[in-house]
Amino acid sequence: MGTTLTQLTQLKLGKQKVVRQQLLQRYEHQSFVSCLAGLYSCHWRHYQHTHTQPGHCCCSKLECGSFALIVLTFCLSLVFLYLWGEAKNDYNDFDWFNFGNLGFWFPWSIVLLILAVLLFTYVAFLLLLAVCLLSEGQRLYLHWCHKIGILLTLILSIVATLVLTDLWSKEWITVLLSFQVTAPYLHIGGVLVMTLLSWPIALHVFRPKIRVRQMAIMGLFVAVLVTLYLVPLGMHSPCIKERNSLGPAPALIGHRGAPMLAPENTFMSFEKAVAAGADGLETDVTISYDGVPFLMHDKNLRRTTNVEDVFPNWTETSPAMFTWRELERLNAGSWIFSQDPFRTASSLSPEERMQVHNQSVCTLRAFLDLAARHGKLVIFDLYRPPRGHPYRDTWISRTLEVLKNESSIHSSQVLWLPPEFREFVQETDPELQQTTNGHAPVEDLQLRNIVKLNIHYSSMSEKDIRKYAAANISINLYVISEPWLYSLAWCAGAHSVTTNAVHILKNLQRPLFLMTPDEYRLMWTLTDMASFVLVLIIFLFHWWREHGLALSVGSSSVLENGLYIQFSIEMTDVWSLTSMSGSEKQGLSL
Repeated sequence: MGTTLTQLTQLKLGKQKVVRQQLLQRYEHQSFVSCLAGLYSCHWRHYQHTHTQPGHCCCSKLECGSFALIVLTFCLSLVFLYLWGEAKNDYNDFDWFNFGNLGFWFPWSIVLLILAVLLFTYVAFLLLLAVCLLSEGQRLYLHWCHKIGILLTLILSIVATLVLTDLWSKEWITVLLSFQVTAPYLHIGGVLVMTLLSWPIALHVFRPKIRVRQMAIMGLFVAVLVTLYLVPLGMHSPCIKERNSLGPAPALIGHRGAPMLAPENTFMSFEKAVAAGADGLETDVTISYDGVPFLMHDKNLRRTTNVEDVFPNWTETSPAMFTWRELERLNAGSWIFSQDPFRTASSLSPEERMQVHNQSVCTLRAFLDLAARHGKLVIFDLYRPPRGHPYRDTWISRTLEVLKNESSIHSSQVLWLPPEFREFVQETDPELQQTTNGHAPVEDLQLRNIVKLNIHYSSMSEKDIRKYAAANISINLYVISEPWLYSLAWCAGAHSVTTNAVHILKNLQRPLFLMTPDEYRLMWTLTDMASFVLVLIIFLFHWWREHGLALSVGSSSVLENGLYIQFSIEMTDVWSLTSMSGSEKQGLSL
């Protein structure tokens, strides 16, 4: 009898040792879990590991709501970050828009980008902590300060997105365009995320109880995963094409010269554009009170000159109301050091800085002569002078007079954009390349002898570009300064683009994200297959651990169905097991 009791006790102790060993393996990273829980709950000293019971809810209703709020905030902050990240091409316009409304310069675009990154990083970090804790079977306790932070992040993301939508709604079109080049890589990222999520989902799916909820989670997961697997079947991108079907790179037209390298609309800026390899030059023309066409974009001189110092009472006056002698007194370059719109002023050499300080308002004649010397195309907006101006009704003829009689440029180098009195212009100088803004029927364009369309990049369409090209009408897109957007225009077949970044885009040897259809099919097929195999392995692994793990005691195997569930026992149970084992050994020795 004593021998039998001793054998049973030894068998029990052996089984307990095996369980203790398994539990110790389970909890050997317990300090890491404590760190995760401390970051999430902000309870570092008094935190106790509270596991969920198998098949039960991971947390209270309040904490479930907090977790759902984190997921919602993560999605909205991601939308805000992606929207503003892809809008980088228009940061300069955004900052000048705010300058015009607020009256002072500030890099709002960069501040908004930093805010978007910080908000998303914070929410993504909390979401990652929550998922890791759930994977460890821990109950969630989100600290109140994090709850406030999540609410503030949610509110800021929503408000910022709504304000941008109201004031800068065209950026959503930029987002849609970005999908044409980023969608193949977003697909890979989405599949990777779902593959990683399969681990915690499989962990909970194979636990007992509440099967309806578990099957609902499983069904949603499978639906999303299958959708991601099949998304490429309906995906289209101009950059997925055979390399021999790719046309030449779009010609580069310097937008107000090279404003990243010198103050816009100055002679130095156009010289920089020519040196960087620009194929054409773009500007804005206004006529002075005494009939001298000069280069100026804004409705006043505050932004790009020192008019506040020279003529403090005329800061809001139209540039056209100044005489040329008055305009010559203004400095048109020094403002770039105080405002630095493209954050490139620090890259200027001492000689270039000296040259910037000496820049004055540039005349149309000097601009045209520069283009003529280097054989560059020119395109410009022509602003009609305000009422009371001597050239109010003759601004077109005065500009044509400078083109034909005062400058050395050939008429065929000029893309004539002003729509007013177009028939008169064609009769006066038929060699001008007639250009118009916006879309129009091909027949109407041909009737007006239009040879080029000048349209905003948000209206980019590969189908329309081909349609107009078939009628010998080329397309110029404005303003494109980001390499990804230029790559999309290249793949879509655009003939030229107006850009702030001639020196950057000129160095692109081929479009970014360009791949052949076979390369893309291979990429997404391998991605889907690898993901499917990994997900299948993960689910089989969790099923095996939940239903088929066996404990070996001596030479016999005792099947412990659901031993994986035992790994949810508190760490204190491990040490209580150790204590129990020690007590029984003492009893045997007695």
